[in-house]
Amino acid sequence: MSKTLVIGLIIFSLVVVIGSYYFLFNGQKPQPAIISYSISDKERPKIQAKITYFDLGKMKVSDDKSADFKIKNIGQKTLQISNVSSSCNCTFGQIIIDGKESELFGMHNISDFAGEVLPGKEATVRVTYRPSIMPVYGIIEREVYISTNDPENSKLVFKVKANVN
Repeated sequence: MSKTLVIGLIIFSLVVVIGSYYFLFNGQKPQPAIISYSISDKERPKIQAKITYFDLGKMKVSDDKSADFKIKNIGQKTLQISNVSSSCNCTFGQIIIDGKESELFGMHNISDFAGEVLPGKEATVRVTYRPSIMPVYGIIEREVYISTNDPENSKLVFKVKANVN
């Protein structure tokens, strides 16, 4: 084999390996595995969400409104948040941890997102309602759902209410 052919095969192989990696992982690092705990574990994550309901008030169909819900990990282990989804195509959930915003998650999102909140730290669950996507008038309620690895609160619901006119 000639030296040029060998170098060409090496370069081609590198391109295939690197391209495969980016194709499989979208250029992002793999998300951490969800660690599960039982209620009997003394050291475990524990989520605190003092407010899970917010009235957005009156709004027009053309408006977008959001409510931010604070959550805190009052446990001894890292709290993991995953499976963010919503009750309607017009409602979106977003997780904000240490100032970093996740993508928007809607009703039909399938995601491998797993956010981590260290013990004693807070995060934000942002619920955004966009009535123009599916116009409905009057009083509505929409929800965003999250899963956590807190065995006492493995599923949480954050609800917003609005009066659309």
